[in-house]
Amino acid sequence: MNSPIPSSEITPKQAYLSRRDFIKAAGILAGSMALAACAPDLLNAPASDPAELTTSAKTDELGDPLNSHKDIINYNNYYEFTTDKEGVARLAQNFPTSPWDVEVSGLVKTPRKFGVEDLIKSFPPEERIYRLRCVEAWSMVIPWLGFPLSKLLNLVEPTSAAKYVRFETVFKPAEMPGLKEPWYPWPYQEGLRLDEAMHDLTFLATGLYGGELPAQSGGGIRLVVPWKYGFKSIKAIVKIELTAEQPATMWSAIAPNEYGFYANVNPAVDHPRWSQASERRIGELARRDTLPFNGYAEQVASLYEGMDLAKNY
Repeated sequence: MNSPIPSSEITPKQAYLSRRDFIKAAGILAGSMALAACAPDLLNAPASDPAELTTSAKTDELGDPLNSHKDIINYNNYYEFTTDKEGVARLAQNFPTSPWDVEVSGLVKTPRKFGVEDLIKSFPPEERIYRLRCVEAWSMVIPWLGFPLSKLLNLVEPTSAAKYVRFETVFKPAEMPGLKEPWYPWPYQEGLRLDEAMHDLTFLATGLYGGELPAQSGGGIRLVVPWKYGFKSIKAIVKIELTAEQPATMWSAIAPNEYGFYANVNPAVDHPRWSQASERRIGELARRDTLPFNGYAEQVASLYEGMDLAKNY
């Protein structure tokens, strides 16, 4: 049986970039208890060496170990750069993720544009250890830093007409070579129902493994919805719009018979071209059973009460 997702404050460290200064300062303000629990050798890890970034937890709530920092930042789906998972990091290495702005508009009382640095100051980063399940049947366990999306939405005050939340990724063809491919409806767009967006598990990530959020992982800021297939967790967000109608999403537009709007992890509903009953955890040889809602059923299944999850896939 699942227990609530554990969270703790970020492990501070010497900072040498402005984004890390913000993250460190927020962590100190919010988490002196997490500081006390950390060993001195972890606290003194050099910020300049990504391999030494630390996190205060070592497993998720099911006891599964975290994937390594190296695995997480070097195996990514990010078609704006390339369809080669192991080529994303190289192509994204010079992509600027700071400063970064996010515009929140639509059916809200106070539309605003936010700098990510200001969001980090306003919402002290939490650490969330989440499983990520790709629709391609591979998975990871990742320690994110960030804050619940609901905090940002409450700040702009959705109107009673708002039913959905639409997200849009940055569009920079000169810096993102994959955007030159004409057969995708760029920019990348995704969406959630408002109640999904307001759920506490729905997270805006601004960091990873105790440090910044690398470009290849979705920096400056990305969505993380752990009970859905990974393509719902849109990267490099620049626009968030609240709407009355269900928004179009990129993969549903390309192949609606393969990629539904909800995209909840469901081992009982296969992709048309492969089984979803099992998955390959990166770093492991054997396959493991896929869990309904990626193991978060206790927290989120009530959102879909009465729905046919085979039809509303």
